[in-house]
Amino acid sequence: MRLIFIGAWIIIVLMFICICNAITERQVQAAVADGASTMGDLQGQLGVATCCGCCADTAQEYLPGGRYAGQASVAQEAGTLVANAANDPMVSAPVAMVAVAVRRA
Repeated sequence: MRLIFIGAWIIIVLMFICICNAITERQVQAAVADGASTMGDLQGQLGVATCCGCCADTAQEYLPGGRYAGQASVAQEAGTLVANAANDPMVSAPVAMVAVAVRRA
């Protein structure tokens, strides 16, 4: 993961290991940190390399003995970006965010 600072905004760039199953580098690193030591473990826990298999070599590099073994993922905590979001429990009355009108032709 890379952090890019542009003015006051922080853009987090995630590296996808498995596009078919939308599995990120952080997820693979977390699975390895939790004890995954074989490709079978990663396949069972995350589903990596269970579709087309193109990501198997890359995922293998994060396992013990691989090129990226031992790299710790950076823990990120996102702060509240919007004060009164639609799902904010502090908002007293629910407000319709979008009005939808359906008409039959």
